[in-house]
Amino acid sequence: MTIIHISAECYPIAKVGGLADVVGALPKYQNGSEIRSQVVMPFYDNAFTRENSFAPVYNSSVVLGDTTYPVNILVLDEKPLDFDVFFIDIPELLFKDYVYSSSDTERFLAFQIAALDWILTWDIYPDIIHCHDHHTGLIPFMLQESYKYEAFRKIPNLLTIHNAQYQGWFSHDKVNLIPPFNFDHVGLLDWGGNINPLAAAIKCAWGVTTVSPSYMEELKLQANGLEHLLSSEHEKCVGILNGIDNHEWNPETDKYLIKNYGVKTVISGAKANKSHLCERFNLNPTKPLFAFIGRLVYEKGSDLFPEVFKKALEKHDISILLLGSGDPETQNQLEALKPQFEGRFNAHIGYDEQLSHIVYAGADFLLMPSRVEPCGLNQMYALRYGTIPLVRSIGGLKDTVTDISEEGGFGICHDNTSVADILTAIERALALYKDQKEYKTIQTKIMEIDHSWDVSAHDYINLYNSLIKLN
Repeated sequence: MTIIHISAECYPIAKVGGLADVVGALPKYQNGSEIRSQVVMPFYDNAFTRENSFAPVYNSSVVLGDTTYPVNILVLDEKPLDFDVFFIDIPELLFKDYVYSSSDTERFLAFQIAALDWILTWDIYPDIIHCHDHHTGLIPFMLQESYKYEAFRKIPNLLTIHNAQYQGWFSHDKVNLIPPFNFDHVGLLDWGGNINPLAAAIKCAWGVTTVSPSYMEELKLQANGLEHLLSSEHEKCVGILNGIDNHEWNPETDKYLIKNYGVKTVISGAKANKSHLCERFNLNPTKPLFAFIGRLVYEKGSDLFPEVFKKALEKHDISILLLGSGDPETQNQLEALKPQFEGRFNAHIGYDEQLSHIVYAGADFLLMPSRVEPCGLNQMYALRYGTIPLVRSIGGLKDTVTDISEEGGFGICHDNTSVADILTAIERALALYKDQKEYKTIQTKIMEIDHSWDVSAHDYINLYNSLIKLN
């Protein structure tokens, strides 16, 4: 079986969020003696592409409306990854030092067309085309409706929704950018008066997955306008929980950590990493350390952090460290807290992959009060590194974290994304931290929870096989 993943992101090549982590790990865990899983993605101007060398395997052009763009298909000269990656190089549109922009309709439509045009030249077509999020959402429609891709009609295709809040809407004025199709079926592209790539993919894909079972159910009630569509298409929809790459995220071998450790050495290992963080960010290593890693956006509940942190720091003898960027107003409010709580609060505005690993290893608690969390990987990374997550019970957080009040529980959960709920969760965490025997028992237990991709990758293979049988 040959599987082609088509995605805008793939770790470690280009990462904006969890999409990259999934596409960078799932193919690795799918590959085997009878399965070949590969990735097709854009060729960006970033650190990875500047530090590696590439060879062309195909040259052509892509037509987008009245404009023709040269296209190169590239591969890595060496193979630093555990799966094959093919790069769509459209210099004028894709070779940028960013992944997303305000001109993404043209950029990603050209990417999708170029990918399909290239696959059309293959001697043997793939068995499955797996699309990820709205950036590849017009592929299922084009496979089904565009005349030039008629040869692909019987190839099963799957859409995975990583975040339904972003749907790629654009005006019907640009419908001519899509390769010619039977215009009687133009309604498949429409949702709410616009061309909606994510909605079109849900309608046309053979199967639809989300990144956790709970998120699939939640989307039927709240999906930024797609609730009715997902409910009506429920028979082909399933939630498959994301996993994490246990090779990349392993505290015993993690190259980024100050000191590596395992279950039996977590106390000394976590202490060494915490000491480094506290020295670097002027915090007291004897106080419980709460951390947040992620984008400062409404969906993550980060707009509440300035008030939450102020009240928590005024009331409790704790340290707080934040790693992230996003909303400028939130960033400014957080920066304003630094002098007020010097030595107790600090923030690194931006993203640093190495620092994130050290934070997972050195923090005592991880904050995730998300309003929307399709799956969430941060809580799984935290568990793997012995850091106890404080989460809102929603989406994948609900599927992966059990409250300490329940039998076998190991995390701290709350029902709402509110200042009061987050502060209560912090107080519950402090009560746990004071009981060091119980805290250390949970710390070692959570490191042994298996959230690897092994099970999820197998679930995807089963789904692919069921789609192939529909042929």
